[in-house]
Amino acid sequence: MIETHGYAAQSATSSLQPFSFQRRDPGPSDVQIEIQFCGVCHSDLHTVRDEWKEFMPTTFPAIPGHEIVGRVSKVGGKVTKFKEGDTVAVGCLVDSCRHCESCKEGLENYCENEATFTYNSPDKHTGGVTYGGYSQRVVVDENYVLKVPANLDLAGVAPLLCAGITTYSPLRHWKVSKGQKVGVVGLGGLGHMAVKLANAFGADVTLFTTSAKKKDDAIRLGAKEVVVSKDQAEMEKRARSFDFIIDTVSAEHDINAYVNLLKRDGSIVLVGAPEKALPVAAFPLIMARRSFAGSGIGGIPETQEMLDFCGKHGITADIELIPIQKINEAYERMLRSDVKYRFVIDMATLQ
Repeated sequence: MIETHGYAAQSATSSLQPFSFQRRDPGPSDVQIEIQFCGVCHSDLHTVRDEWKEFMPTTFPAIPGHEIVGRVSKVGGKVTKFKEGDTVAVGCLVDSCRHCESCKEGLENYCENEATFTYNSPDKHTGGVTYGGYSQRVVVDENYVLKVPANLDLAGVAPLLCAGITTYSPLRHWKVSKGQKVGVVGLGGLGHMAVKLANAFGADVTLFTTSAKKKDDAIRLGAKEVVVSKDQAEMEKRARSFDFIIDTVSAEHDINAYVNLLKRDGSIVLVGAPEKALPVAAFPLIMARRSFAGSGIGGIPETQEMLDFCGKHGITADIELIPIQKINEAYERMLRSDVKYRFVIDMATLQ
């Protein structure tokens, strides 16, 4: 076993504090990674505060972090994809059943026998739960490790492992292409990646936001137009004009206002995770054959495809780099949307 230091929450009401634990020794197919950067996702906060206990209860102590970039320090004897010194990444998944239909199609994120997430999942190796990237190192099966394009800033790559793939996957699945009119709802960690990626796909991107102050940033990121969603007249002017809308908002909001913006056969896809159900009116869907759908992250092949796409187009997340000692402050700032647009932990600060 490998002595490892990290930051953990001991309960739903405690702050993250230094914590020592054991990682497994690398097996024949494993890659040991010394973590250099780890992104901070809203899911991390939900998990350590046990806010998803009805669906995904937290086992404490909890070490979050599923946006991991680092350097390979050791490989097992059967590893063929990586070697010591490689720069690699790990996202939300570290294992899956590998034999269900979803896994066989490279959609491990939809594993029908429960994927193993990077943290707070049953760990078949230790008998406990998985511990995430707010730590010095991690040991992962090579089939769930990703290659990082050499031209990208490593700290900016980290959020691609969740925010990037969460927005890339629906854009790819719904075949967003050049010349299509695409709406992005919300300009946060997910939204800013959706704008960048949809623009790189060649779409004509419109940002919908409740804050007019975000206009300049949205244009800088690749939006052609910004609409303040509280302006009813501006929303009505754009009725029946969008091919596709990606909704990144996790707060309660009126989804029907965006359904009405879709053309016939248009689709709106939810990637944010509001705590309360969003009532959807039937007739706006029925009368224009519109679709309302959801999308999670992506499987390993698609996540690698996303990283390669970002390498080709020079895309990384807009980040604020922090020392791990400021993680609790970062959580409070994240709740206030006081970050542009993703916190990333410099793991060199973990002593």
